[in-house]
Amino acid sequence: MTENRAEIIAGALVLAVAVAFLAYGSRFVDLGGSARDSYALSASFRSAEGISVGTDVRLAGVRVGTVTGLELDPATFRARADFLLDPAIQVPDDSQVAISSEGLLGGNFVEILPGGSPFNYEAGDEVLDTQGAVSLISLLLKFVSGSDN
Repeated sequence: MTENRAEIIAGALVLAVAVAFLAYGSRFVDLGGSARDSYALSASFRSAEGISVGTDVRLAGVRVGTVTGLELDPATFRARADFLLDPAIQVPDDSQVAISSEGLLGGNFVEILPGGSPFNYEAGDEVLDTQGAVSLISLLLKFVSGSDN
């Protein structure tokens, strides 16, 4: 009888820990509820190195969206990124979108650098002013070799 009681207590403890992990994780994971309220924009980059589907889109360091698609345009040989933004964030139509790095060892993210236009992008628009990822290895090689290219 004591074995059954110990097994029941251990099982209940494991179940409680699993529920606690799910509750904790659900605070940080978007389960698709906000996707219905979001609006889509796209951008074309020379290099989309370091970003993938699920990468953060940030404005002033605050997460305002997520990359939802990344594909190569075979006609222009540029990477096209699609992303969803929070509907409360209205992006001026002269804004720039860049791929930025969190630091030397950090990952990359898509950064929106807002412009000053009174007109905003509409859902489905493409941001034309973009800056692709800068390769840290290429920069280091240029520095070491003393190349100006």
